[in-house]
Amino acid sequence: MQDPFHLLYAENHHWLQSWLRRRLDCQADAADLAHDTFLRTLKSNQLGQINEPRAFLCLIAKRVLYTFWRRNELERSYLDAIASLPGNVAPSEEEFALLREALEAIDAMLDGLPIRVRHAFLLNRLEGLTHQQIAAQLNTSAASVERWIKRALTQCYIVQMGLGR
Repeated sequence: MQDPFHLLYAENHHWLQSWLRRRLDCQADAADLAHDTFLRTLKSNQLGQINEPRAFLCLIAKRVLYTFWRRNELERSYLDAIASLPGNVAPSEEEFALLREALEAIDAMLDGLPIRVRHAFLLNRLEGLTHQQIAAQLNTSAASVERWIKRALTQCYIVQMGLGR
């Protein structure tokens, strides 16, 4: 008898990859994200509790897609910022690779936080906006922005120190 994960994979991998391909319009990205979805499913320790496999996989895949799109947007913003720099200031290939790794690490640290918390933190740290400017942009109070940034910084500290979530 096959274990539940292998059965789930065998019965749904092709379907999930097709589902992702329709949303991404890229076979390679769809294959990568299908792999990530099954990896997260395996790590979830909920295999015995899945009543609707495709609904469960869609939920996980949507989270994986969101992370993928968010990281692509972060990288695109960074590349736009680099493109606006004078040639002698732009980072080398090695510096770019290190900066990209750092951005991905920051993104991973912020993973799991509410979108407004992440957004406020990134606007403050990457765009250099003040709490007042962020509050105006997000239609909230500066006090809320301050709380959100503190929460994001705390999350970064917890992840950095290996204290778990």
